[in-house]
Amino acid sequence: MESTSFSFPTNVVVGPGVIGRINETLISIGIHRPMVVTDAGLLTTDSFKKLTAAFLPGELNRDWFLYSDVQPNPTEANTRGAAELAIEKGCDGIIGFGGGSALDVGKGIAFMNGQSRPIWDFEDIGDYWKRADESKICPIIAIPTTAGTGSETGRASAIINEETGVKKIIFHPKFMPTIVILDPKLTIDLPPRITASTGMDALAHNLEAFCAPGFHPMADGIALEGMKLIKNSLKKAVKNGKNLEARSDMLAAASMGSTAFQKGLGAIHSLSHPVNAQFNIHHGLSNAIFMPYVLTFNKYEISNKIISICDYLGLEKSFESFVKWTMDLREEFNIPHKISDIIDQDKMDLEKLSEMAFEDPSTGGNPKKLTKKDMKTMYEHSISGELF
Repeated sequence: MESTSFSFPTNVVVGPGVIGRINETLISIGIHRPMVVTDAGLLTTDSFKKLTAAFLPGELNRDWFLYSDVQPNPTEANTRGAAELAIEKGCDGIIGFGGGSALDVGKGIAFMNGQSRPIWDFEDIGDYWKRADESKICPIIAIPTTAGTGSETGRASAIINEETGVKKIIFHPKFMPTIVILDPKLTIDLPPRITASTGMDALAHNLEAFCAPGFHPMADGIALEGMKLIKNSLKKAVKNGKNLEARSDMLAAASMGSTAFQKGLGAIHSLSHPVNAQFNIHHGLSNAIFMPYVLTFNKYEISNKIISICDYLGLEKSFESFVKWTMDLREEFNIPHKISDIIDQDKMDLEKLSEMAFEDPSTGGNPKKLTKKDMKTMYEHSISGELF
């Protein structure tokens, strides 16, 4: 496939080898002393070598800087420590390189640069984002190496409050990266297990965005096409990681999911965020596990929308066929059916988890109005394995 570029929802460059354009990208947005934000596990990979070979002729710790202490479910300490380092070194831009966690931390660093308030003052509540001093926010280049979270086209970051153990959504319109580089060659070494989990994360984003209540035909159209790309390409990417067309489709589907979910998310994410924060479970994996329980719980509110999805995806036009398709994907990818298959249920405080899930920002976007009791019931079903 040939490389291309477009300007929705931000400036996006996509295609095999486009990582080679990183220098001109830095120049075009005026970044002279960048900080690369990634996780330590990527430092020895071919993907990271492609990045460093393509850009920054200067020296590490003189002309560019590296922060690689990103955790799988990033915390406020992660973001604060890196932001302080960026200020100390005089960095004028951030390159987020990696999966959703690295991109979320990178966006958080760029945002918190020079802010006088703590990060929790910018939680995604009402107009809290207006508290920020926009003049201090650094430009961001986002380079995903997984195809799931879509953080590269999102206007928020998910950060864990270590004191409460709650994952919070921090929002500002300028969290949106200035430029996104989608290079499928950076994803070809992802193992099948991570490819599958991140792909199911992308599916959850597109699915919940489409099913969210409200009028947003643009988001609906993006979500539908995102799901079609996933149907056509996720299995191919899992089976053959070097299939660049499939990898490109999945990168696009992930970016489309995060673009679409400005319309809303739902209980899949509400249930996931607490177990991600409390048990450090991969977000895409927990989304995949909770998916059929939430679908069947919401059945009567979303049946017509699910039939529309089936029609577009070429599935049998019934609610049951769609649920079966999602469960068949999980089975093929060896994703457990029950949350209790990956978490000791004796360690799950359902009252606490249910409270956290009910208070999660995603809850308001669920098609069916939810109560704390509903959250507990869905957790119980995900432990027993019984669908609604």
